[in-house]
Amino acid sequence: MSQVVGYSVGEFLHANEDLLLGALTASVASTGVQTTRTAQIKSWKQQIKILKHAATRLINECAAFAAWYLVLEYELPRRQKRPDAILLAGDVILVIEFKVGANSFDASSRWQTEDYCLNLRDFHAESNGHPIVPILCATSSSAAANVFKSVVESVAPLQLANEKNLFSVILSAHQFVSQPDATVLIPDDWIRSGYRPTLSIIEAAERLYSNHGVREISHSYASNLDATTKMLARVIHDARTNGSRHVCFVTGVPGAGKTLTGLNVVHDPSLRAKGGPSGIFLSGNGPLVKVIREALVLSRQREGCRRQDCEHEVSTFIQNIHQFLRYHRENPAKVPHEHVVVFDEAQRAWDRRQMQRKQGVNSSEAAELFDVMDRLGGWAVIIALIGGGQEIFLGEAGLEEWGRAVGERSHWQVIASPEAVAGGASVAGHRLFKSEVPDEVVLQPELLAHLSVSVRSHRAQRLTEWVNAVLHQDIDLARNLMPDPREFPLYVTRSIDRARVWLREHSLAENNQRAGLVATSEDQRLRAYGLERSSAFRRGFSFDKWFLMPPTDSRSSHSLEVAASEFECQGLELDWVGLCWGGDLTIAYDGDWDYRKF
Repeated sequence: MSQVVGYSVGEFLHANEDLLLGALTASVASTGVQTTRTAQIKSWKQQIKILKHAATRLINECAAFAAWYLVLEYELPRRQKRPDAILLAGDVILVIEFKVGANSFDASSRWQTEDYCLNLRDFHAESNGHPIVPILCATSSSAAANVFKSVVESVAPLQLANEKNLFSVILSAHQFVSQPDATVLIPDDWIRSGYRPTLSIIEAAERLYSNHGVREISHSYASNLDATTKMLARVIHDARTNGSRHVCFVTGVPGAGKTLTGLNVVHDPSLRAKGGPSGIFLSGNGPLVKVIREALVLSRQREGCRRQDCEHEVSTFIQNIHQFLRYHRENPAKVPHEHVVVFDEAQRAWDRRQMQRKQGVNSSEAAELFDVMDRLGGWAVIIALIGGGQEIFLGEAGLEEWGRAVGERSHWQVIASPEAVAGGASVAGHRLFKSEVPDEVVLQPELLAHLSVSVRSHRAQRLTEWVNAVLHQDIDLARNLMPDPREFPLYVTRSIDRARVWLREHSLAENNQRAGLVATSEDQRLRAYGLERSSAFRRGFSFDKWFLMPPTDSRSSHSLEVAASEFECQGLELDWVGLCWGGDLTIAYDGDWDYRKF
């Protein structure tokens, strides 16, 4: 696990400040943060000073308080959140968030502090059942009057403090919520606590998912989506019954509904039949995660729910694959809570070289995921959703890496789409195994593991094949597969203004259809047309709003002002696409593709 900076209150009081700062810097660095800014160091110095003053007064109040335990910058397991300070005070958990130099208690800081407490309550095993008190310390603020009402579902009302009265706020909060006969927290056990979502938060997520009305999630073209979902449910049932391990490779053309299938599986209440554990949906596709979460939040907000509450519930839906693996890598004794893992866009898993570069690990993400799930004593199921964007960027292993990983683990039974085995158009010709299936691998081909399109939209599959033919410069095949312009209109122009007019005319004529511009991340010369491609710009832009806001919102894709790159739109859809093809990929005089980088 990441390095923990923790001391009893008595030890903290006498700890050297420079040693504390060094320990905090090392702790943050262990989570992958490359550098610690000067402003953060200054903030830590001020926090240490305030906490030492509070520690002195606590011990003067009662010598036994010296045994209370203070944890700084504790990373909540698998939640990517780090409260400034957590005080384990007997049976009570006090979460202290500092805003150094602040003279007021703004709404975002209030919610940030409360959110830390909700995450401890809902996902931190050793915190379950203990009262949790959020304390926001705006160091330069005036003293605020704190009113203590009853503790609701383990979390007390937010308490407000400044640098002078933090001690008294801690003391009064502890006196109000502590119970004389309650179980006392054991610091070592609490620090080593595993990730374990409570039943209430799992059920809330299931209700939210079952009642959502989000087009971006519900929309799909597959005719056999329900049958595929039921097939996967049977695999999970058989694995649970027989104590076996299965990996399923699910394919489908773009828009067929692979993501929807995975979400259906992990949020099906039957997965937890007879008290069984929940599943988890993992993705390394940050923009996809943001869009789905934001879509669900907006859906709930329209029903009258508070945004902050919606965000907390939605956070259980999708988790980051890199963080999931890092947590289990740093905690080799921890067994995953979930027996079912769905990995979306699994072909984008990092290969061994990228893992060595990014994480210092001599293993691919596919191999590491198998090893993590092997920690479970009984059954396990991995569902790998395979898209067509094979190896689109540095370090992404593609379908073949999964074949290598499972070939070394013959105790895993393989259920795979024929496309994944033979190398169909939906996986851009890639195959699970380069040649024959290894003798030691138990492989079951499964037609339902491929999401085929309905008769109504079978031409969408031909469009995918046409794109592949164009990129492979197979002119005859591309000519034969050329889409019917009545089904898929194509318009070629060198004028971006004409392209915008065409897109607006067609998208606005169709109800509830979305238009947008897309362009490669590499072509910096598109800036001449008003399309910024720098990574700094794209990181700072809200592409979740780009995908979700209506045409009247200037942040929306409908504005046709900002182009999404291959990274922002991977796994997502537009109905009308303006493909801004620049000078980074052109045909050379010899007829081959010529790749350029500015």
